[in-house]
Order: sequence, then C-alpha cells, then structure tokens
Amino acid sequence: MHKQYMDLAIQEAKKGTYTTYKNPRVGAVLVKNDKIIATGAHLAYGQPHAERHVLTQCESPEDVHNSTLYVTLEPCHHFGKQPPCTQAVVESGITRVVIGQLDPNPLVSGQGKAYLESCGIEVIVGIQEQEVRALNRAYLTFYEQNRPYVVLKQAITLDGKISIVHNQRTNITSVDAIAQVRKERAYYQAILVGSQTVLADNPSLLTTESTKFPPLRIVLDRTGRLFSNLTYAIFQETNVPVWIFTKYASIPKLPKHVQVCQLTTDDSITEVLMYLKREGVQSVYVEGGAHIHNAFLQADYVDEVITYLSPTLIGGNSVSSFFDHTTVPTMKKLSLHHIELVGEDLKIVARRDRPCLQA
Repeated sequence: MHKQYMDLAIQEAKKGTYTTYKNPRVGAVLVKNDKIIATGAHLAYGQPHAERHVLTQCESPEDVHNSTLYVTLEPCHHFGKQPPCTQAVVESGITRVVIGQLDPNPLVSGQGKAYLESCGIEVIVGIQEQEVRALNRAYLTFYEQNRPYVVLKQAITLDGKISIVHNQRTNITSVDAIAQVRKERAYYQAILVGSQTVLADNPSLLTTESTKFPPLRIVLDRTGRLFSNLTYAIFQETNVPVWIFTKYASIPKLPKHVQVCQLTTDDSITEVLMYLKREGVQSVYVEGGAHIHNAFLQADYVDEVITYLSPTLIGGNSVSSFFDHTTVPTMKKLSLHHIELVGEDLKIVARRDRPCLQA
C-alpha cells in the first residue's frame, strides 16, 4: 500500500509546477485505517509546505490522530519563510511518516527524520525514491552536485544541421515546436545563449507561460560584441533581468535590467555555473548555439538534452549541431527518456545517468 499512497503524493506534488520557484515540488497524503483523509502539496513559493497544507485539508483535527503521513520529501526542521514542518507533524498526533527521499539541502539533510524519530514517530524512508527524485532534478543537482542542472536544447534537421548559413538564422522546426519551446522555458530559472545567437536571431529569451518567476536571461559574450548595439531585444525588453558574462572591459552605459559579470578565467563554462550556484540559480536551459553546446559537453556539464528533430535535410557545409574544431576523446552516453510528436517534429529527451551523492 505504501507505493499507492506515495504515487498519489507524487501527483499532488506536480500541482506546484511553475510556482514553487527555488523550493522543491512536494506532495503529501494523510491516511488513517487504510483510508485517505486528505491530500496536499506545496503550491507556491512562500506558501505553506505540503505537510502543513495537507493538515489544513482535514475535516477535523481528531481525524489526524494516529494517522500516517506520506510525503515525497523529508519534512523540514528549520525556520524559513515557513515554520518547521516537523513541528506541525508532531503537534498533529501523526504516528507514522513515510518519506520518498531525504532532503539533500544542508538545512534539512536528515535532521527532519531524526527529530521525528526522537519524538516517537515511526519513520520509513525510500518509498518510490526514483520516481520522487524525478520531481526535483534541478533542486537535487543543485545540492548534490553543487551546481545548476544543465539542459541543452537544440532544433536540428535529420542530418544534424542547425542552420543553412553560418551566423544566420534558419527556421528548422514548425510553429508548434517553437511555441512549445517558449512555454518550456518557464520550467527553468535561467535561459542561456551565446552572443552569436543574439546577433543572428535577436531573441527575447522570454517565456510565454504565465509565471511570477520568469527565467533569468544569460548571454555569454567573451569579447563584448553585443555592447555596440543596444537595440537587441534583450536590451529593449526590460521586465526580466539579463546577465552578460564577458571579458570585455569597456562596458557602455546599459539599461538597469542588464548586469555585466566579468569573467576572470579561461574556463568560462565552469566559472558561469559556479557564479549561478552562488546566486542560487538551480537550473539552466541552454539554447545554443553549436559552440556553446559543445563547450558545455566538453566541460562535462550536461544533465539533459532536449532535441526537436525536424523531418528536413540541408546537407553540404551547413552548420552542424555541437560543432567545434576540438578533438573528441570519447562518446558520452545518455539514456532515452521521452519521445513525442510536436506538430510535424519529434521532441526527444535524453538524460545523463549520474550517481546520487545523497548519503
């Protein structure tokens, strides 16, 4: 029965998609005498956590006594925007807590489990753990790998091309795929491109999904090519911050929403990711182009690749995906996760299998 109730908690957790921001998606289910008495979730950043939310959904406090709480992530045991969930659990009269996985955030990291057990509550950990982990890949990578979760997105032809002519935009995929990408951006806390993508495509890098937490826009521009023309969309659209990483020293006066981050090493990919980690950015959606994607690949910062595959061919000396002149020592294996038809294109999602660092 544990699996059944945890599966329901996982579905509850998904109600927080787009809205929990830097907090993990968490779901909870209360069960008594083999009967579900309430369900709940962390619905939005700053609002009650799943454990407190599920308690408010009960018809009476008496129903909670001697019940079992199923929760996807270990209850917190610290004060933040909300008081400790462990306190609410103990005071409610719950006698058993079944947890999908322990929380790798050092503010929690087993302390919630230990406190509940010290109060005489039975705790079971690891039910549907892999399914639970899939809820919060970015959050877990941030705390377990000490960096943001990196997704590379590409639109390619059947022969692996991304453009007919170098330094010019070619519309590869259908309007349906383009619309889905713009919506998809909302899943991530930052959208990243190289300066060549801005020069060729002039993208706004905005999401069409309604969200209180639109993704930060990041551009890698080592030589400062963008600073000579402030009419690009990223400069004109002022509602969402733009961070430009560069080694260029002569920075002109920029709009207030634009921040310049000076690169100090040749390993710019690592430097950028470590900067984002310090700023609390948990996920990055890298939209290219070919050299930027290859740089992330060679630096071994690839957690997921989303490919929109168009049933078209270009051939010739056109631009290839992940192109660079570097020598490649070996292949990197990913696991196929999902394939779907989007308009007339295929969306293919593959992920890197990395070891769990959680004790």
